[in-house]
Amino acid sequence: MIIRELTPDDLDACLRLAADRQWSREERKWLFLLQGGEGYGMVDPGGELVATAILTRYGTRTAAISMVLVASRHGRQGLGGRLIGHVLDQARGATVFLNATATGRPLYERLGFRVTSPVAMHLGTFTGQAAGASRPASPEDLKAIADLDAEVVGADRSALLTRLFDFAEQIRVIEDRGVVTGYAGMWRNVGNTVIGPVIAADPADARRLIADLASQVGGPARIEVEEGRRELAEWLTGHGMAAGMRTSDMVAGTDPLPGDRSRYFAPVMSALG
Repeated sequence: MIIRELTPDDLDACLRLAADRQWSREERKWLFLLQGGEGYGMVDPGGELVATAILTRYGTRTAAISMVLVASRHGRQGLGGRLIGHVLDQARGATVFLNATATGRPLYERLGFRVTSPVAMHLGTFTGQAAGASRPASPEDLKAIADLDAEVVGADRSALLTRLFDFAEQIRVIEDRGVVTGYAGMWRNVGNTVIGPVIAADPADARRLIADLASQVGGPARIEVEEGRRELAEWLTGHGMAAGMRTSDMVAGTDPLPGDRSRYFAPVMSALG
């Protein structure tokens, strides 16, 4: 088995591998990640892709690992650990994080990752009303959004946010006396619309941003929330978006993620933080 870099030209092979593991056919998501990150794949002697992982860097401080897959016929052969080890080497000292299912968590723990928070996926048709507290973002808002985002997450995600303006269905901002103090986006996935990211000054503003977006979906909406945010979780459940699948946010090593996580309410997607 050899490890090579992946490009968007490998999209079909990635989707076949995802189908082998009964993952949804998330074509837009895979392409977005392959275009903005560093894809790594393991191929067998015949050239067939049998394992994947994607590293997305945020400046030099942090990096996310996502889309970790190993073909079912090669399960429990150490391929996943070998590939993740390679990706960690490529991260070159950045604080690396990921979101793990219960199945994947033991592997990551063996590789030195620790759980920072359990996460619940809330899914359903939003039954509330728009708050009317935010407005659609324009390209002119990008710098203010990127500056706020960097302050909250402690890393430069301006490249991601620039791409998000084209990828998202909508991005909205909330202001205080003309200053952007929060923003949120939503993007179309397979069978639902994901609400994320959500960054806000306080829980009340986070709910307003979510309501202004989710009320427009008109069908299943999804948002991933740390289980420690009980007030937000109860509000979502009370408005038709009950908690379902549980996962774990994990960080490699002992260093905490930088930034002000008190204002971080939901990720762009579990793959990106």
